[in-house]
Amino acid sequence: MAKLVLIRHGQSEWNLANKFTGWIDVDLSEKGVEQAKNAGKALKEHGIQFDYAYTSVLKRAIKTLHYALEECDQLWIPETKTWRLNERHYGALQGLNKKATAEKYGDEQVHIWRRSYDVLPPLLKASDEGSALHDRRYANLDPRTVPGGENLKVTLERVIPLWQDEIAPKLLDGKNVIIAAHGNSLRALSKYIENISDEDIMNLEMATGQPVVYDFDEKLNVLSKEKY
Repeated sequence: MAKLVLIRHGQSEWNLANKFTGWIDVDLSEKGVEQAKNAGKALKEHGIQFDYAYTSVLKRAIKTLHYALEECDQLWIPETKTWRLNERHYGALQGLNKKATAEKYGDEQVHIWRRSYDVLPPLLKASDEGSALHDRRYANLDPRTVPGGENLKVTLERVIPLWQDEIAPKLLDGKNVIIAAHGNSLRALSKYIENISDEDIMNLEMATGQPVVYDFDEKLNVLSKEKY
């Protein structure tokens, strides 16, 4: 029986400032650091031993992974950083205050942009200085792959290849895997793992810094799901 642990990064500085973050590389807040450490302590209490770790290329997730693994004395395990686990790209909304954006466009429209499965936010142009095309961490990607904005459906489409090519084979081999990532990339992964409908995924929340633990059988059917 293999275990998969998902951890949404702790509170970030822009979570605290109530800004749309997406692919912007902001740091953890002090509270976020404590949340990440507490996640590691919970994992240590439950005695889970990991074989592999995955995270995004954004430091709020990377640091969450490192703090958690340090607390459970497993900072040494093999680690993969990949853009496929990045937060959903919020397009032209990135950097905007959520309250101010709701006042400008209306609560309903902002709710649709944030929570709908297949509605895209206003897109960021490739020529915009904030485009990820200008960030060297994505230099090895086909420029057509770098988004100007994403919804959860698109986020799921980029997460699935990582699951199929790397994570699922490790779980099938009986290895335990920990993933520290973001609210929407983890929601997308949970949707796929649990076969959650497009409608029901709207109501799934990933709590910051709280480990979600899946147990799988030899065919990757979910045997149990717990939150620590």
